[in-house]
Amino acid sequence: MNAREFARHIDHTLLRPDATEKDILRLCEEAKLYGFASACVASCWVGLARDRLRGSNVKACCVVGFPLGSEIYHAKAFEAREAVHAGAEEIDVVMNIGYFKSGRTDYVRMELEEIIAASKGATVKVIIETCYLTDAEKVEAARLARDAGAPYVKTSTGYGSMGATVEDVRLIKKEVPGIMIKASGGIRTYEDAKRLLDAGATRIGTSSAVKIMEELKALQAPK
Repeated sequence: MNAREFARHIDHTLLRPDATEKDILRLCEEAKLYGFASACVASCWVGLARDRLRGSNVKACCVVGFPLGSEIYHAKAFEAREAVHAGAEEIDVVMNIGYFKSGRTDYVRMELEEIIAASKGATVKVIIETCYLTDAEKVEAARLARDAGAPYVKTSTGYGSMGATVEDVRLIKKEVPGIMIKASGGIRTYEDAKRLLDAGATRIGTSSAVKIMEELKALQAPK
């Protein structure tokens, strides 16, 4: 695919705790310049991002329950609802991994359903933090997300011990029909992103989006 098509698969991301207003505005300008799918920020920056992205095709995306996912679900649902009110069009929410690994799947399902309902009008991606899960748990978590009504599952916050892998994308793609996959965590080069898209990912989340696009443009430049 050409550079513009490739960019539409990327969520340009800035989730550093020390990110400033100037940094967020730059992220949004870069997202518009390259034509990324979204600019992904913390919920406190959604209003600013939405204002700066207005008139473009770039969506405002924000994380909820980030990066641990261990807040009580009412708090996560409230954050999601407020983010949508502020202009978020996509919500990336961290699943409660500790409850999931404790076998409290009914709670996790209820939590996800509540958050998805609170995010009405926005696309929800459920972050399952694959580095903490066995293969069987990855499949079960992705199924929970799908059955709760989320169109996407996301591999990682980027704050775990490991990020996205081709093997995890292929596993979820094969075992959980109907769920789209956002590969995120440790994606720093064009080759990283391309391998994950080729494996079946629909979206790439990365803070290295500009670097990736410049690598792609260099590869596609006439010799």
